[in-house]
Amino acid sequence: MHAVATAVTSMPSDEFFLARQPILGRDQKLVAFELLFRAAPDHEDAQLTDYAAATAAVISHASQLGMRQVVGEQLAFVNVDDVVLKSDFVRFLPPDKVILEILETVRPTPDVLARVAELKELGFKFALDDVIGHSELVRKLIDMVDVIKVDLKGVSREGLAELATTLRRPGQKMLAEKVETVEEFELCMDLGFEYFQGYYFARPAILSGKKITPSEMGLLRLLELIGANADAAAIEEAVKRDALLSLNLLRLANSHLVGAGGARIESIPQALEQLGRSQLQRWVQILLYGSPDGHIEPNSPLLQMATTRGRLLELMTLTLRPGDVGGASTAFTIGIMSLMDALFSLPMRDILARVDVSPEVRAALLDRAGDYGAMLDVVEELEGAQCNRALGDALGRLGLSVKQVREIELAAFGWVRELSAGMR
Repeated sequence: MHAVATAVTSMPSDEFFLARQPILGRDQKLVAFELLFRAAPDHEDAQLTDYAAATAAVISHASQLGMRQVVGEQLAFVNVDDVVLKSDFVRFLPPDKVILEILETVRPTPDVLARVAELKELGFKFALDDVIGHSELVRKLIDMVDVIKVDLKGVSREGLAELATTLRRPGQKMLAEKVETVEEFELCMDLGFEYFQGYYFARPAILSGKKITPSEMGLLRLLELIGANADAAAIEEAVKRDALLSLNLLRLANSHLVGAGGARIESIPQALEQLGRSQLQRWVQILLYGSPDGHIEPNSPLLQMATTRGRLLELMTLTLRPGDVGGASTAFTIGIMSLMDALFSLPMRDILARVDVSPEVRAALLDRAGDYGAMLDVVEELEGAQCNRALGDALGRLGLSVKQVREIELAAFGWVRELSAGMR
């Protein structure tokens, strides 16, 4: 424990982010998050390669907050090297909530093998990270791990099928990582992979001649009316015009208000009055990510990503401009709309041609211009494989510190977790 505890205390406490990447099952729903340490882009030094310190920082913060606050109902994958494996610090993690991901740099010494066996006895599960072949680490640990993560960027298309066949063991799961396209996802599905990590689900697959459905168009028109400050009668008429929208609005209003001890809402006017315009706008934006029948799947990765973006931008705005409720609402809209090209399989410019938005919203979404555009840059960089100078530049444009962004991230993760729980 001493080595890792020392690593934690030697790390600049305000110079890293705690990020997370979604891991999906074959049904395209969230099953886990990989928790990632990200050094601030201005501190690219030896600490970036110190996995013990990095993992200790992740474990420390996750332990302080409670793992449920960070990953909700999902599992957490946490990177570990030989120092972390051999330390007692790893015992701070709850075995039922985490999978320890053994880095490809670990040497499979007798001590390491014995420690893995010991931790398995305590209930921990393991994954092998960045597998691209039958290395010594893979050969010696393959029968002890629960998940094998295959790095798609390190294996040819032909070699992937052979690797998947020869690596698989009874009771193990195969995870394809760095899945960036739908074609890669479909190939891995055909090869029997159970888990998928990468942002293929958020990459807009632009379809020629794609139309927005009448139900989606109704939601966009309603958003337009709310944004234009239309009177209550016009908004009520727009809601009533769509029976599914009316039903879902009542359901959401009741889950939001009755759960807090309020009386049951029976009518659309009552729902609109109780929710208020800001909350109505938020629910309509969330409904866009539902299925055609109006069902909202809380474990939809696109919905989770969109609501996380919305909340991140909202909290950044309130941090920079305390009390600016209108600006915060605009920021949430930009965050949640930023994935609508992936949602609708249409170019963002075509979507904005169908709904009237303010010039600052349009500039942020199309050109990443202005403060909101810089916030979107920050969020997109945090979602990537590693933090780079673009993130530092965006933070500089905004005047946000690394510590502020980390606190905003954690608050956003918690808010999205509570939102998802409320939709179940």
